[in-house]
Amino acid sequence: MQTREPLQGGEVDPEISADIAKFDHYLAEYLAGRVDEDTFRVFRLNNGVYGQRQGGHNQMVRVKIPGGVLTAEQLDVLAGIAERYSRGWGHITTRLNVQFHFVQLERVPELLRELAGVGMTTREACGDTVRNVMGCHLAGACPYEVLDVSPWVQAAFRHFLHHPYGQRLPRKFKINFSGCATDCGQAMFNDVGVVAVSRPRPDGTVEPGFRVFMAGGLGANPHPAQALEEFTRREDLLPTLEAILRTFDHFGNRDNKLRARLKWVVDRMGIDELRRRVLRERQLLLASSSWPGGIPGAVAELGDLPAGMAPGGDPTPLGTPVTFRVDRSGDPYHRWESTNVIVGAANGAVSAIAHARLGDVTAEQFRAIARIVRDLRITVRATNRQNLAFRGLSAGQLPELYRRLDAIGMAEPGAELARDVVSCPGADTCNLAVTQSRGLADDIGRALEEAGLADVGGIRINISGCTNSCGQHHVADIGFHGVERRAHGRPAPGYQLLLGGHVGNTEIQFGQRALRLPARAAAAATVRLVGRYAEERQAGEAFAEWMERVGGADALAEGLKDLDSWPDPLEHPEYYIDFGETGPYVAEIGEGECAAS
Repeated sequence: MQTREPLQGGEVDPEISADIAKFDHYLAEYLAGRVDEDTFRVFRLNNGVYGQRQGGHNQMVRVKIPGGVLTAEQLDVLAGIAERYSRGWGHITTRLNVQFHFVQLERVPELLRELAGVGMTTREACGDTVRNVMGCHLAGACPYEVLDVSPWVQAAFRHFLHHPYGQRLPRKFKINFSGCATDCGQAMFNDVGVVAVSRPRPDGTVEPGFRVFMAGGLGANPHPAQALEEFTRREDLLPTLEAILRTFDHFGNRDNKLRARLKWVVDRMGIDELRRRVLRERQLLLASSSWPGGIPGAVAELGDLPAGMAPGGDPTPLGTPVTFRVDRSGDPYHRWESTNVIVGAANGAVSAIAHARLGDVTAEQFRAIARIVRDLRITVRATNRQNLAFRGLSAGQLPELYRRLDAIGMAEPGAELARDVVSCPGADTCNLAVTQSRGLADDIGRALEEAGLADVGGIRINISGCTNSCGQHHVADIGFHGVERRAHGRPAPGYQLLLGGHVGNTEIQFGQRALRLPARAAAAATVRLVGRYAEERQAGEAFAEWMERVGGADALAEGLKDLDSWPDPLEHPEYYIDFGETGPYVAEIGEGECAAS
């Protein structure tokens, strides 16, 4: 399934062609000084082009990948873009986009044309719009799913792209789908989270449908999503989504961007009043020319029957720990198979995860993955932990897949293990970041490997370079967000540590603040926490459960206090220099355009 399929004869979707022609025209007008900076910024963002902290004409271009679905042809084009326009690699985000940095503004139109040739777009990937629509990367292959949400993701993407209500919203608007209550699609912290559920019919059969959650969000003030109603019929889903969007447009705060998301509407009017207004909007939506009632064409065409659970099987879907610890004495292939392979659906699906370190994929890797997809006749999707999931495999293909992934450095047993660290781009390119979060992620990975703890499972580590939570630190077992510290009269890079965050089973728990640490001490703190958890946990005990049993975040923070110390700058200058930098630390915060998550 592609985002937007090219038409016959090599033509592309006329709406996307019109977008590119318009961008070409107004870029020329801007460069000639006939369009002012503020106007062009809004226009640029709505086309998925985001300014970098380096200034000048350096741009980040964000490609929307609805549901994370990628074809071989698209992977080849992404490889070419990485080489010709960027720095040789692309970055998978926590929202299933692929980002390219250091693209020169003047070259953006030609880049957009290459994407359009394979049905891809950057339209509304940034700005106050309906952002990329996300879904479980195992949708259609998950043994627990109620419905395959893949076609629903595609239907929502198609409906809201270019939708008149989705162009100048009070703030960005995010939609996530999960095929079951396990919630691998992370529905519980978005403006709209859709979870497939079922209810009994009077005749004793079961009706599949959805439970819609709304008004969630992360950022500096995280809010859990709350249910709109107990059950939403399949025929009513898209009208429900549009009703929520319209209600947000009507009542969102247009005067204060810091209080503009849907979660703040709940704070102002209360969840009961918001529910009443959304349901009233849906009731009257039939009169609108954009009413999307009934089963969407994408769903009717592709079908949404669930993969189902194999009789007598004992599957383990991603979203729960695949294993609690890998046997390091095993050979590399079996270590990988035990952590990165998901088996058990009644339709015979076998899926496997390729570990993309820090979410980065090089041009060579993009092309190699495209060859794998073609040769093995399988499919691939990006994941919200910045990896790639191969789907439609047979068990006999796994050794060949492992061999080929190993050849391109993507065969680490990383899925759901401690080494699978998630990070936003941080101060490498983002205007809002105060620390080099990617550098910390690299340092934590190194420290865990050296300590023999990288294979510990059941633990998630996420890092953001600021409080905005693009790295989703609020919902990680161990989360960090960047802060500026001062010691010995000098500024220094630091991190706030949060512990016990979790999302799953249509529940969400935001991490509890523990303590602040020097950036250079964060890896040591992580090693202590992971090591202690590995030694002390009981069978099947999740990190949050273990944390509460041993005294909670405060007790764990007490055992790390010795790490919050600042040596003399002359003796240890590295404490006052951020990862990847060569000079003294300075918290340079530029003008924010839109958060990257």
